[in-house]
Amino acid sequence: MDSVCDPAKEDSPVEIGSLLAIAIIVTVLTVLIRPHRPEIAIWLSVITGLIIIGRILPLISFLVRTLTDITARTNAGPVYFSTVLKVVGIAYLAGFGAEVCRDAGERATAGKLELAGKVIILITALPVLIAVLETITRFLK
Repeated sequence: MDSVCDPAKEDSPVEIGSLLAIAIIVTVLTVLIRPHRPEIAIWLSVITGLIIIGRILPLISFLVRTLTDITARTNAGPVYFSTVLKVVGIAYLAGFGAEVCRDAGERATAGKLELAGKVIILITALPVLIAVLETITRFLK
């Protein structure tokens, strides 16, 4: 792992303090704006979420590179790694979308989006689940 760059040692690491400050400031603004202009409050929330995601993209990139490197050094197939990445991505996207729906007062839509995310995750992970079950079956014989 010596070849992998540690984002904490880079020139401009993303610190939780700055993300927390952004989140608190926008939360206060949103609470103040929502009674008068709910449509602006929703956009403020969505844009803030995108800014925070944008700020952590270097960390996500570091994580993917590190996991790719680890996967390349093991006998684990790239199919498993890509499946795990897809599942994590689907979970985060569904969660982010559901929170946006909740911010807009659409709890029912948020719940349905979360359900859809879970179903898509199960379908995406199905090949890995089948491979694990086949491996267990071979060991039991």
